[in-house]
Amino acid sequence: GPSANLAVKLILLGALAAPAGVLGWWWLWPRTDYQRNVRWIINQPVPFSHEHHVAGLGIDCRMCHTSVEVSANAGLPPTYTCMTCHSQIWTNAALLGPVRRSLADDHPIAWRRINKLPDYVYFNHSIHIAKGVGCDECHGQVDTMPLMYKAKSFTMKFCLDCHNDPGPRLRPANEIYNRPTAPRDGPGSGMLSPYGQHDGIIHTGHLYQFSVRERTPTPPLTASGMWSAPIQSAWH
Repeated sequence: GPSANLAVKLILLGALAAPAGVLGWWWLWPRTDYQRNVRWIINQPVPFSHEHHVAGLGIDCRMCHTSVEVSANAGLPPTYTCMTCHSQIWTNAALLGPVRRSLADDHPIAWRRINKLPDYVYFNHSIHIAKGVGCDECHGQVDTMPLMYKAKSFTMKFCLDCHNDPGPRLRPANEIYNRPTAPRDGPGSGMLSPYGQHDGIIHTGHLYQFSVRERTPTPPLTASGMWSAPIQSAWH
C-alpha cells in the first residue's frame, strides 16, 4: 500500500544520504575552527597576559621574542627576562611562583605550544618580518588577549591567500610591531607607579638590557643572591 511504498522510499533515501553525510563530515570536520582549536584558551604554567604586558605596559614584542628578526623561530624569553622586572614588582605573587622556581632551580618553564604547523611545513619568521608582514597577520591582536590563543587557522589556503596577493598585508618596517601603547595617563600608568616607575612604556635597548623610562631596574638575583645565567624557556 501507500504507506509501504513511503517506507521503502525513506529507507532508500536514508541509505543514500548516510554515506554522503559521513563523507561530508569526514571532509568538513577537520577543517572547522573548532577542530583546529582556533580561539581556544590553552592552560599554561603561568597565566601570562599579552593584554597587560603589551597594551597595558607597552612592552615591545622583541623584548621577549628576541630572535624574531634573525631566526626562523621567534624565540621564547628565558626566565631571567621575566625576572628583570619581577625581581622588583609582584615579587611575592602566587601566580608567579613557577617563574621564581624556574630561576631558583635553573630549570626552564615548559610552555604549551599554541600555534602548530605540520612537520613538512617550513616557516621562517625573520623573512616575513623583513618583507613587511606584521605579527597580527598571523597571530591576531595579541594586545587584546588576556590569555593567549590561536587566532587564525593555519591552512594551506591561509598561506596561499597571502602569497598570491601579499600587498594588502604588508606594512612599512617601522609599523611591523605596531599596537596600542599605554600613554602616560593610560592603563599602564597606574600599574607601575607604586614601584616608583612613572611612564608605563618599556623600551628595548641592547638585546638583553631593558629599562623603564625614568628608572633602570637592577639585575635580578637568584634565591642564593647570585646572578643567574639565562634559563631558556621551552615548548612542551
